[in-house]
Amino acid sequence: MPAKKKNNSKSSSKRQTTKKGAKKGRCKKTSKNQLSEREQKIQEIKKTLIEQREKLLQEAESALNTLPEESAFPDMGDQASAEVDRNFMLRLRGREQKLLKKIELAIEKIDNGTYGICEVCGCEIGIKRLEARPVTTMCIECKTEQEEEEKLLEA
Repeated sequence: MPAKKKNNSKSSSKRQTTKKGAKKGRCKKTSKNQLSEREQKIQEIKKTLIEQREKLLQEAESALNTLPEESAFPDMGDQASAEVDRNFMLRLRGREQKLLKKIELAIEKIDNGTYGICEVCGCEIGIKRLEARPVTTMCIECKTEQEEEEKLLEA
């Protein structure tokens, strides 16, 4: 009989732990009715993501056409100012490019049915979080944990 208890304790600990040691107990169960509401919200989020992607692509195209060219200015102050403006614009384009990749990934996940699942613990990400940050890949608990770890590493 003691051997049986030992097996139960092992199996229960295996059941409660998922990837990277996250606890499954914090995952919320949803009913079928809630799931259909969730699916509707996810489709609305997909429309928003597609609109955001199109807007970013249009802005990027117009920005590339208006990107200031490198040219020699007689005044060193003007030259430096133009260089700073150009570098700033290129940094913005880089950030927008990363956002576009995240948007593409989110749309792909919606299409294959894995959108809204935390990549760390495997729990559903709350719909309010998805609406606020549609490209997120982590639930609020895992993201908070990650940010706390980053703060500790910086200190």
